[in-house]
Amino acid sequence: MANLHDIERRILSVSSTKQITRTMEMVSAAKIRVATSRMENALPWAEAISNMVISTAKYTSGETQPLLQRHEQVKRVLVCVIASDRGLAGGFNTNILRRAEKLIKAKKAAGCEVEVAACGKKAVGYMTYRGIDPVFKFVDTSADPTIEQAHVLSRYIGTEYVKEENPLDEIYIIFNHAKNAAEQTIVTQIALPVTQETYDDLFKGMSDDVFDQFTKENKLPINGDEQHDCPLYGDVDFEPNPEEVLEYLLQGYVQNAIYYALLDSAAGEQGARRNAMKSATDNANEMISTLTRVYNRARQGAITTEINEIVGGAAALEE
Repeated sequence: MANLHDIERRILSVSSTKQITRTMEMVSAAKIRVATSRMENALPWAEAISNMVISTAKYTSGETQPLLQRHEQVKRVLVCVIASDRGLAGGFNTNILRRAEKLIKAKKAAGCEVEVAACGKKAVGYMTYRGIDPVFKFVDTSADPTIEQAHVLSRYIGTEYVKEENPLDEIYIIFNHAKNAAEQTIVTQIALPVTQETYDDLFKGMSDDVFDQFTKENKLPINGDEQHDCPLYGDVDFEPNPEEVLEYLLQGYVQNAIYYALLDSAAGEQGARRNAMKSATDNANEMISTLTRVYNRARQGAITTEINEIVGGAAALEE
């Protein structure tokens, strides 16, 4: 058994670690409010532009917009992996990277050429270690993503998807969706080709309808204009024409899909780090309690031994 000095030193060490984890938990709790607010503010636009793209496409021919066309064969795939720059967030990064690696292997097994866009130092390091050189690397912005990242990546996607020779056929975005402040779920989203269900997984299980709340707060008509009794969805006039409007919407759609995923992942990162640091703090408290009991037991044993020695010595002197 360790002596009293060693046990006391370990208690002090664990106490110092507990102070660090507790501080990091409080910092993450403060940051998660800001990150979640940014994500929720972007959600109405994410749903709205998705609906606008699908609605506008009904007024145009599918052949007029290359970004809406599904390629007959899938030969080239882009996987955008969104992780974090820092660790200490439990399984936040590990789960995403494993999911991405599984998808990459599946696509390669199907004979596809796979490209990777890595967002976050953890994603860059993971892919580089496995011999995959990402076409794009974004670092030092995982906790505070910028629209410029989404713009650069969406421009590359838009250009490569419509190429005549060896175009991109599918674009996947893999990220942690912040379902709430304490729970994150992995989402594998298909950015292109556009599908009706693109954002469905993100809206499931949410505590309230953010888009509906946004509509009410801004006094937008939902089922119709109360004064003029006109429906929200009716005949639509396009300027200059539906094809150009759809092209503009699609560019914004791809950019928004990436940007929203970055914001969502940033909120999830803070939530995962807060949970991890809370667990670490709880473990430190439990360890301190255990070590304190061991310390008291050892100290009591030492006192008992000293008393026995004194009593034995006194008895020997009397004899």
